[in-house]
Amino acid sequence: MTKLAFLGTGTMGLPMAANLLKAGQEVRAWNRTRDRAKPLAQEGAQVVQTPGEAARGADILITMLSDADAVLEPAREALGALGPDALWIQMSTVGLEGTQLCLELAAKAGVSFVDAPVLGTREPAEQGKLVILASGPGEVKERCRPIFDALGHRVLWLGEAGQGTRCKVMINSWVLGVVGVLAETITLAEALEVDPQSFFEAVEGGPLDLPYARMKGAAMIERSFEDPAFRLSLSRKDSELILEAAQQAGLEVPILRAVTERLRRAESQGHGEEDMAATYWATAPELAHSPRS
Repeated sequence: MTKLAFLGTGTMGLPMAANLLKAGQEVRAWNRTRDRAKPLAQEGAQVVQTPGEAARGADILITMLSDADAVLEPAREALGALGPDALWIQMSTVGLEGTQLCLELAAKAGVSFVDAPVLGTREPAEQGKLVILASGPGEVKERCRPIFDALGHRVLWLGEAGQGTRCKVMINSWVLGVVGVLAETITLAEALEVDPQSFFEAVEGGPLDLPYARMKGAAMIERSFEDPAFRLSLSRKDSELILEAAQQAGLEVPILRAVTERLRRAESQGHGEEDMAATYWATAPELAHSPRS
């Protein structure tokens, strides 16, 4: 049985760790707020106080935390406590610079590093149906297989470590663009006194139909954002990572820059802990804060 140290049991990490337990893995779990990891104890995990305690003698370290700073601090403590020939699978979305810092930290500790951010939100994480964008040394693929099999329904191996993050940044630009434009579409419909549901009826079954837009659009129409599949504050963080990557590449991305500004505005209005679809609040505030008729 592989001994796993799992750091980060938030919206995504908790169901991911639970699926590893269901797959028969031995898991020691740590979270900065310990109460959020406690449900795993009922599944058979050992919930510990520190990252070092989680990693002591472990074969594989898995990190699933909110941003680069949240990953790097506990990882520094955990890497020194791992067992021999250990492997670090970094599954958080931390951007290009954050991934490079993780690579350097792993190299300094003499630990093999796999960059493996995921596509999916809470429900696919619960169902073990994430898409894993893996990149790293070819010789560790087999060691990763049982982990990835428990967490996702598809794995893309994309080359050397860092390529997974580059792919995730690219895909996130599309996801955030869809949600941002969808918010404008819904509020434009309301401003024109058109039932926004007619948009989905018009595109149903055709090439413009999109299940993800239907899901986020339903939340916007009902103004139901309190049970987040993915928090708006994390979406804002991801959008800023896209802007940083584009700047490094010498690209102008005015649409994503506008989407980022909308996310920042919604977060400043107090919607950061709501679902990312709550970017709707920032699109047409005079409409969005009126009661549903």
